[in-house]
Amino acid sequence: MLSPTKFGQRRVPPGPTEQYRSMEGLFHWMNENFVRYGDIYKASVFGSDVYVVSAPEYCEHILRSNWRNYPRKGQVVKRIALLIGNGLIASNGEFWKSQRQMIQPAFSKSAIAGLTNIITSVNAELLQNWKLAAEHRATVNVTHDVSFVVMKLTLIAIFGDDYSTVAPHFNILAEESSRTLEFAAAFRPLGKIILEVAEQRRRDNRKATDILGKLMQARDRKCGVSMPDSQLVKEIMTLVVAGHETTAGLINWMWYLLSRYPECQDRLSDEFDRLPWGEVPTIDMLVKYSYTRQVIDEALRLYPPAWLITRRSVNDDQLGDFFVPAGTEIYISPYLLQRSPYLWEAPDHFDPDRMSPDKGPDRHELALCPFGAGPRNCIGESLARAEIQIHLMMFARELRLRYDEQKPAETKTGIHLLSKDDFIMLPEMKLRGPRSTMTEWSTQNVSGNSPCPVHADSSGRRSATILD
Repeated sequence: MLSPTKFGQRRVPPGPTEQYRSMEGLFHWMNENFVRYGDIYKASVFGSDVYVVSAPEYCEHILRSNWRNYPRKGQVVKRIALLIGNGLIASNGEFWKSQRQMIQPAFSKSAIAGLTNIITSVNAELLQNWKLAAEHRATVNVTHDVSFVVMKLTLIAIFGDDYSTVAPHFNILAEESSRTLEFAAAFRPLGKIILEVAEQRRRDNRKATDILGKLMQARDRKCGVSMPDSQLVKEIMTLVVAGHETTAGLINWMWYLLSRYPECQDRLSDEFDRLPWGEVPTIDMLVKYSYTRQVIDEALRLYPPAWLITRRSVNDDQLGDFFVPAGTEIYISPYLLQRSPYLWEAPDHFDPDRMSPDKGPDRHELALCPFGAGPRNCIGESLARAEIQIHLMMFARELRLRYDEQKPAETKTGIHLLSKDDFIMLPEMKLRGPRSTMTEWSTQNVSGNSPCPVHADSSGRRSATILD
């Protein structure tokens, strides 16, 4: 432990005196105290001493420069471990490092490039259904449809040709957004399905190139051994949950924001008209669509899927003028950080122009950190960004979505930041410009499935069924 003299008077941050013990409302409670106490405050949460940190300089220290002193611990990590076990998100130390090295190749640029056809084809199924709804002036359940389409492409990316075997079992993720103990009890047995697929592949001597196949073939750099099946299952469960919820949640919020700011939809159309592409967007061309990427970054700023990052200090440390005792839990909320009035002008306003490259140099890099930062940043960030951008390029090029609900959307927080209610929107065909070649994109040969049918849900609204 470091000597007391190193930390001077050992000043601690101000904060609320009352303890937080509720299982609900932590998100709003943290917001209220941020307004009262600013970008660092001390609190007692669930009986633990917590520093809630929302200054980018402090986040830089915790997540990057002294990250080894702050392993991933806390309430969020406990909930994740309860749901999916000690996978990449919940593990620490040398074990985490070894697992990260084995999993990383599955998310390389070349690996993501190999998934663009899947991303395009699965989205094309839903696009056709939303266009059919537009022709009939029928509304669509954006939240429901996006959840199912992202679930499908996540499962195909992970399981490849075995998609049809696993898909019916994983419907629960798209159908149920709560992450309660009851959900964990229903979800964790799905690990048996993953294990059965892996064992069948070994019996058939089949080496697949999907994400499961890459992880089955991965070897530890030091000892050359593969993952035990128990750990393979945990890592795949982690990738299914994280890959689905973060991406689907952000796309859902992105359509809400675009429907509220129709001038931004017009700007997207202008960019697509200036920069046409062929049948399938490629990874290399995505960077050319600068305004599209600004829209995504601004949506990530306002509604970061991972709204809370938790750590715990191993040794005594210092954050600015404040002493951090060993064992202190650290809460970093990208939501608070990215809506801070100290860092952003009109922080609650959707303004993609603020993400233009000429404005970035004036900001601290970690004023925007929706995927975390440092060695433990989200391993799937590049894949998620590709999925989100290709979806936006395909849909916003052909359709506008109109949302007539006047009251602001409410949030629902668990592990991820979701909308409390589904977004029911009216898709409208664009009237200007030539008819896109998107309508001719193949929706066949995605694990043998034909385009999904449009059906009316219990409320009479048209929606798309994606999973088998």
